[in-house]
Amino acid sequence: MANDLSFEKPLVELRNKIAELRRFTEEKDINFTDEIARLEEKARNLEKEIYGNLTPWQRVQIAKHLERPTTLDYIERIFTDFIELHGDRVYGDDPALIGGIAKLDGIPVTIVGHQKGKDTKDNIRRNFGMAHPEGYRKALRLMQQADKFGRPIISFINTAGAYPGKAGEERGQSEAIARNLREMAGFKVPIICIVTGEGGSGGALGIGVGNHLYMLENSWYSVISPEGAAALLWKDAGLAQRAAETMRITAPDLYKLGVVDRIIEEPMGGAHKNVDYQATLVKQAIVEGLAELSKLSGDELIEHRYQKYKKIGSYVTLAENYSV
Repeated sequence: MANDLSFEKPLVELRNKIAELRRFTEEKDINFTDEIARLEEKARNLEKEIYGNLTPWQRVQIAKHLERPTTLDYIERIFTDFIELHGDRVYGDDPALIGGIAKLDGIPVTIVGHQKGKDTKDNIRRNFGMAHPEGYRKALRLMQQADKFGRPIISFINTAGAYPGKAGEERGQSEAIARNLREMAGFKVPIICIVTGEGGSGGALGIGVGNHLYMLENSWYSVISPEGAAALLWKDAGLAQRAAETMRITAPDLYKLGVVDRIIEEPMGGAHKNVDYQATLVKQAIVEGLAELSKLSGDELIEHRYQKYKKIGSYVTLAENYSV
């Protein structure tokens, strides 16, 4: 397959051989049942070996996969009665960041999320999921509406970063993201953020301040992409694999560091291998998270959010009588 990743090549070749034997059996009426069974067992073992020992860079590759489910894929499978809302009421609409109102098992919720395209034409229209300032202002408008009417907010994060071009800077990219950070910190409704693929820099943070932060098993979340880090540190974006190995940007790493509250399992090989099953797991995490957060009052939700971010990382304070 054109979209198979390089480290999956041995498995793909083995499966192609199995398919070829099956075709040969049908066409020539020769029994290769034992040989097929042996190769299928070998394929299962190889699959477990490959996907059970993924490196950080391999996880990054899966997170970037062209067939990885998008926000709209999850909306279609998890929610009902979705109404997409458009525009920031300042400049325009941004297809790279979508949002609207829907129901989760009959409960009204507000959804915001980055949206990548399904093909080249759609990706160009959606700017490869890299939102402009109007995208973040649209998301803020919808989240403020959710806060006013008491609707939980569900945020799907999947972007390499906010759009860094001239047009974004002219329209106030940094201000738009900074405003979202401040406003999301003070909303009195539950906020659940889910990194479904890439979680790049301020582009991810712009809709990423929540009570719970979940990551799919093969997603990444960092202040900068491995390619960007390699270009800055070693002046060579081709060293992205080396950067990924040292940056601790994968879900398992960030869970150990206390940045992430929950890792959502993926099907063998990645979320794109079974989108329906993946959506079921994401929905389960959302439902369980909302059940926990719904017990808290508005002020308690703000305090919960504050304590979540306060405890990330470590720091020391100097004694008051310390002198140099």
